[in-house]
Amino acid sequence: MSINFKEALGVHADALQLRAERTRVLAANIANESTPGYTARDIDFASALQDQLDADDGMPTLSADGPLYRVPYQASADGNTVEIGVEQAAFSQNASDFQTSLTFINMKLRGLNKVITGQ
Repeated sequence: MSINFKEALGVHADALQLRAERTRVLAANIANESTPGYTARDIDFASALQDQLDADDGMPTLSADGPLYRVPYQASADGNTVEIGVEQAAFSQNASDFQTSLTFINMKLRGLNKVITGQ
């Protein structure tokens, strides 16, 4: 009998993958804070996760938007829409959410290990 890890880990495997992608997008925003004309981007995590779950269930996805452009609170003279405080806060929250999903996966794997070893 084999273990279906996708089924065993539930939504957390998909969430972890999306959090990693969002980390890359937010890091690019922070790295381009001083680039004239750079447009900050972000991922709508909830809709991206729902699209991923629907695709896994064989349902057609309605939106494949990918990263969305962020609208700044204050426009800059050089056209750059990165606001470092907003980006740092989003990055920090995403890192915390990433760690939470990683903790859930770790707990599930420990549980599977106990079942396999008969503890």
